Amino acid sequence: MSTELAGRRVAVTGAFGTLGVAAVKALHAAGARVAAIDRAEKPHASSDLGGAYLLGGVDLGGADVADAALGAAATALGGLDALVNIAGTFRWETVTEGSLDTWDLLYAVNLRSAVAASKAAIPYLSKNPAGRIVNIGANAAAKAGAGMGAYTASKAGIARLTEALADELKDRFITVNAILPSIIDTPPNRADMPKAEFDRWVRPEQIADVIVFLLSDRASAVTGASIPVVGRV
Repeated sequence: MSTELAGRRVAVTGAFGTLGVAAVKALHAAGARVAAIDRAEKPHASSDLGGAYLLGGVDLGGADVADAALGAAATALGGLDALVNIAGTFRWETVTEGSLDTWDLLYAVNLRSAVAASKAAIPYLSKNPAGRIVNIGANAAAKAGAGMGAYTASKAGIARLTEALADELKDRFITVNAILPSIIDTPPNRADMPKAEFDRWVRPEQIADVIVFLLSDRASAVTGASIPVVGRV
């Protein structure tokens, strides 16, 4: 077990999904204490979340809800040193045949939730000399294909949010970075693409390793970066 993040207090959104669970495990293995936040209800069996403080049923799209959730996380952990914004979702839908509601949904879940959580966390992160925010974007956001407009637009917003917040918070010694995965090797993605070469995809554990690095002292000079983590896609 590493001690790289020993004593660090980290809030993770989207923590009950495949990538979220991998991140929580990696953070615990590195010595961090974690508050796991998700829109889903608390899992009945939380062993995969390693004793993290669980906050379920939280829709971070609302400022009041985000303030309450990050406040509860800070109270449970005795403060916050870092925020990892993993909450997100995906829809494949063309503009011609699709709905404007899909654009609203992906904006709310993929981008607005990250803005709301970050805004709520900043007062806590500002109380220590090495605050960290890590956002999960998408490598696909660099160029959208058919059916990817709403998703990539929301994830492109994560890159711009990351840059703006990094510049805004640099004098508070808070770093803000984004990770840009390709296709993540998750059970839903395998079900949707059963003929794909799964070993080419990036594993959740590999993304979690980069999260740990960005929260560590080794990454103190890295801010405003969008880092591709793409496996062999």
